[in-house]
Amino acid sequence: MNDKPRVTVWNEFRHEKTDESVREIYPDGIHNAIAGFLREAGFPAQTATLDEPEHGLTEDVLDQTDVLIWWGHMAHGEVDDAIVDRVQERILNGMGLIALHSAHFSKIFKRMMGTTCDLRWREIGEKERIWTVANGHPIAQGVELHFELPHAEMYGEFFDIPEPDVLVFVSWFAGGDIFRSGCCWQRGFGRVFYFAPGHESYPIYKDKNIQKVILNACLWSAAHKKPEIKFGHIPEPLEKLD
Repeated sequence: MNDKPRVTVWNEFRHEKTDESVREIYPDGIHNAIAGFLREAGFPAQTATLDEPEHGLTEDVLDQTDVLIWWGHMAHGEVDDAIVDRVQERILNGMGLIALHSAHFSKIFKRMMGTTCDLRWREIGEKERIWTVANGHPIAQGVELHFELPHAEMYGEFFDIPEPDVLVFVSWFAGGDIFRSGCCWQRGFGRVFYFAPGHESYPIYKDKNIQKVILNACLWSAAHKKPEIKFGHIPEPLEKLD
């Protein structure tokens, strides 16, 4: 019996179709690259993409999802608000959300944060050093004190997000910028993790350290008690007391 959480990896799947350099790195799409190492680690993983009916996030798919991983960049505005509502309700009722890289501007992440989620950025392929600042956190389990990506897109402060419940990782870039790159929140009964590394132009999701963080994040975001009363549903009235 597989006791690992069921994961759905969502991806716009647009860059891989329109940019040859991205297609060379992720020929089957970023979603399949992530789902691939999840499956190798024993996680039941399925994928969904923007251009599928209901963006691939049907009620049936979400019924089989304990953790939703979200990657988007160039088509945030094309995501139907009704699907965002559906996903938000699932998160509030216990489904985990892992937002990767430019998913900071996705409708669902901004909905869960309640802020603009804006940030500074620079695209020159500079070195990124990722520091673990919450060593005892489950997402940092087995992750080195710091590791490096030779080429990455710089994300910099100020990052307009609510104060994280736990800050797990901080990134330093060769240009001198720093960034809160691994952040955790509780929303309703659901857990949300934002992890910044992962620009489509670099093979970041092939890095073993990055994969370890995502695997840990799947376990963490699914490891909580499911609610007895669901958000968005009216509970039965209590019996009147004499």
